[in-house]
Amino acid sequence: MKAPASVVPAPDERGDVLVRQRRLKMARSAHAFVRGATAKFYDWLDEAGGRLPDGPQVWICGDCHVGNLGPLANGDGKVAVQIRDLDQTVIGNPAHDLIRLGLSLASAARGADLPGVVTARMVEALVDGYAAGLLDEANEEAERPRIVRDLLSRSSKRKWRHLAAERIEDVEPVLPIGPTFWPLARDELGGLADLFRTAPVRAMVETLFGGAAGGEAEILDAAFWVKGCSSLGRRRYAVLVGIAEGDPRHGRMGLIDVKEAGQAAAPRAAAVRAPRENAERVVAGARALSPHLGDRMRAGRLLDVSVVLRELMPQDLKIEIGKLDRVVAAEIARYLGLVVGIAHGRQMDPGTRRRWSGEVTRTRSKTLDAPSWLWSSVVELVASHEAAYLDHCRRYATGDDAAG
Repeated sequence: MKAPASVVPAPDERGDVLVRQRRLKMARSAHAFVRGATAKFYDWLDEAGGRLPDGPQVWICGDCHVGNLGPLANGDGKVAVQIRDLDQTVIGNPAHDLIRLGLSLASAARGADLPGVVTARMVEALVDGYAAGLLDEANEEAERPRIVRDLLSRSSKRKWRHLAAERIEDVEPVLPIGPTFWPLARDELGGLADLFRTAPVRAMVETLFGGAAGGEAEILDAAFWVKGCSSLGRRRYAVLVGIAEGDPRHGRMGLIDVKEAGQAAAPRAAAVRAPRENAERVVAGARALSPHLGDRMRAGRLLDVSVVLRELMPQDLKIEIGKLDRVVAAEIARYLGLVVGIAHGRQMDPGTRRRWSGEVTRTRSKTLDAPSWLWSSVVELVASHEAAYLDHCRRYATGDDAAG
């Protein structure tokens, strides 16, 4: 089913449409603005200077907001809550992830019209959970809030047919052209074909089908994918792959996300060895922070652009806390801190984990059971992002081209 022509721009007209869509997404709520304003967050970090603790040099998410955590399946279908988007990953200061997550939680609390005292309790709980994750002092499964348990239950029951129903919308192995999937230019089709002929990508695709026994894996369809927020404006493609066994409707299929890997805004640690190619950086960071995801990713080049290929699994979902209330707010904050603490801690030896945990918690005040540097950072960031959000909305409403 094709959407009206006005919804589906030609390949050479995508740029302006994507910019408008990104501005609209960021104007929908202050929380959405925070998710899409990664560069503004790191502008603030530059100004923060030496006020923040200098943590051990490990792979960090770089854009650790609530929507970037959720259930992920490994190659065997086992599901765990891990970091699900690593576009900004670098070897850097783990304090940056903690602050970014604190800002995201505070923004969600304000969006839910919760009082400031709830935000304070959330930041306290975030630190407690993070320290417990670092030191391996908590049972992640036992700590799961109800919202996470329900999400994991739904995730574990999902099959390929659920993903296909969401993305393909039909029994035919075709991506439906419309608001989400746009047609490709000829050079994009050729570039994808070349990319999927490379040995690493062929091996990745054939792994989806048990070594492609009974047939050869091939591209069934491909489209430009209008997805995300901060990634809008970069190359992104959905590629439907499969093994046709007679009637293609009864063949085996899989969906690959091909995403341009841009330069990270997150500051990386000086004098560390890390991949120079952006896609290789993303894959390396994913393998360190989110093994379930990293093992399903590959780096490549498409039309001389660095891209990351990721196999999409039906179990992959993201945590949504739009209905956040004061009863569960601190519980969710502690759990998300725990997940991030585990991701950071698995890269540290026991002594480093103890030292960093002590540094994270040592500056707690008499009136707030959270480090002063974290609380003051979150307060400053909430204020600066609120002002920037309102200005963004004003510019969007007036059609000012400088918006965003």
